[in-house]
Amino acid sequence: MYKNLAATLVAALSCLVHPPVALAAPAAIAEPVKVGFVYVAPITPAGWVHQHEVARQAVQAALGDKVQTIYAENVAEGVDAERVIRDMARQGAKLIFTPSFGYMEPTLKVAQEFPDVKFESVTGYKTAPNVAASNARYYEGRYLAGIAAGRMSKSHVAGYVAGFPIPEVLQGINAFTLGMRSVDPKAQVKVIWLNEWFNPSRERDAAMTLMDQGADVLAFHTGSNAVMVAAQERGKWAVAYHSDMRAVAPQAQILAITHEWGLYYTERTRAMLDGSWKPIRLWGGVAQGLIRVGDFGPQVPVAVQQEVLRQQQAIAQGRLLPFAARADVRDNAGRIVIAKGQSLTDEQIATMNWLAQGVLAPPIH
Repeated sequence: MYKNLAATLVAALSCLVHPPVALAAPAAIAEPVKVGFVYVAPITPAGWVHQHEVARQAVQAALGDKVQTIYAENVAEGVDAERVIRDMARQGAKLIFTPSFGYMEPTLKVAQEFPDVKFESVTGYKTAPNVAASNARYYEGRYLAGIAAGRMSKSHVAGYVAGFPIPEVLQGINAFTLGMRSVDPKAQVKVIWLNEWFNPSRERDAAMTLMDQGADVLAFHTGSNAVMVAAQERGKWAVAYHSDMRAVAPQAQILAITHEWGLYYTERTRAMLDGSWKPIRLWGGVAQGLIRVGDFGPQVPVAVQQEVLRQQQAIAQGRLLPFAARADVRDNAGRIVIAKGQSLTDEQIATMNWLAQGVLAPPIH
């Protein structure tokens, strides 16, 4: 027993005199790559920013500890956006998503200063070696919503609360009007311009004004759910935009046009991680899964729901183009803007500067 104990003690002391062979150092754990998101309005339970925040969460969930997502909310377009985007790049973000049209120029400017950082200008159209541009064909969802609005309206008048008279918004108003008039030739769409994206009190006031002017169904291209809440209070119909808003307007919502960015954001982040990222230009819609119409209110007849879903499938398959003319399409000044049998090109849609017959709105020029 003592002999074994002595041998053990000698062995222990020998380790002190003669250092043991060094063990291999553990492999370094890769730091997560920072991915930034800049939001033009506060994060709310529904709306434009909400959908992009859902997409950010999808990126984090899909890629786990490979990425660290960061965000800034309620960032005004212009110099504020430029400052925030630059700060994110300085913080080490290697990919930055900037989802607002007014972020396009600030994104391009900052991108020149940080050539090793990748940027995604969402709703922008200009690219650079390290700037990709992507947008959705929101007008496809608007056309489908117009069909539902035309079927549901009793007054033949819809109201539309709009942010700015830029091509993207004009496309939506025109597609909505064409969809509505495809099932109700008497339909009119009254528009109020706000010249800002997010101002719940003004959005609500505009909605109230439009309902006072005879609109019994409302649509909007702004950032909050104020229009939906107003319609709910007044017992009118409304089309939710960006995301499902039945939580605040269960009786008012006839359907929702939702924007689904999670898959695109995840794919682009994965491309940045594996080195395959390129400055693409994407304009996707129903067919690509970026736009979806559904979330019908229970008050919408099944026949109307089925009609809308059939037409959505037709758009996905390329059989229905919202800006293709079965008969001459005129603007609200009476000029032919799409001749019978013709359809607008992507370039013509992207630069749209007219309002369709049936739209009642202040001048856009």
